[in-house]
Amino acid sequence: MARQARTYLELARREGDPRYLGYAQRTLQQWSDADRPHRLRLLQATLDQSLHRFDPALEELQAVLETTTSPALRAQAHLTRATIELVRGHYPAARDACSDLARERPGLMSASCQAQVAARTGHADAAYQALQRELDRSNPSRDRTAAAWTLGTLADLAAQLGQPAAPDHWEQVLTLTPGDLYARTQYADWLLQHSRPDAALALTEGYDAVDSLAVLRAIALTQLERDDTELVAHLRQRFAEARWRGNLLHRRDYSRFLLDVENQPDDALQVARDNWQQQREPLDTRLLLRAARAADAADVEREVRDWLADNNQTDARYPETTP
Repeated sequence: MARQARTYLELARREGDPRYLGYAQRTLQQWSDADRPHRLRLLQATLDQSLHRFDPALEELQAVLETTTSPALRAQAHLTRATIELVRGHYPAARDACSDLARERPGLMSASCQAQVAARTGHADAAYQALQRELDRSNPSRDRTAAAWTLGTLADLAAQLGQPAAPDHWEQVLTLTPGDLYARTQYADWLLQHSRPDAALALTEGYDAVDSLAVLRAIALTQLERDDTELVAHLRQRFAEARWRGNLLHRRDYSRFLLDVENQPDDALQVARDNWQQQREPLDTRLLLRAARAADAADVEREVRDWLADNNQTDARYPETTP
């Protein structure tokens, strides 16, 4: 059962198809909650995380940490807990989870975890330098997953700092793990931010089935003043169906579509605000700032600026924070 559920989760991550999350849920539901083994609890937490059900995911992870002595399962639980808290912008909780991970399993993953928290709370440059030194001291060939994760973190930190090394790091990630949709999305978004729609178009070719990459592709085409009515029509239909079913997981993508393709800033702002209540990663924050500026919503922009100031967070991707 664990192998089957893990396969579905990996397919969802690799192909960006939410139907696999439903298959994973049906697999895990075959075992009652009362006596669910730790491995299945971890998979349930990962599934809940993917479905943006963060509180239930954290409850599952806490149950695992309270009862298992397996070093591997505990490390995965700490890492997943840290990832969820980072996504939500709960940095003290994320820092605690990263520290727990470092105590139980020091190495690239825990160093990357700690660097992300430090970068989003006022120490991006020091975090980048420290993580680069950690990678230089390691042997990436021993753990390609950890190396790819670390390179992805370095790319994100370089983008936050406005350093030109960001695309080099993302290209290294995609060389190690070509199927990494998160890195491909981050890189394509960076290219669009830096007025390179042709490169973004090449990077997103063949990924029309993945909402995030399809939206970025549509934005690249819009910037190039090239019409693709079929792609835009498919995206409209997919988002309409997701809203009708009540399971619009990709609010960031929908808001980007409304803002940068459909030119509907007011609607984009509403979706971006809803998204920001759950997810406060840098791309979510940047999107809300852009939508607020486009919709002339100074109160929303002020709210985001206050939150950034409270967390001492600065980011080269947030030019909209400058009046």
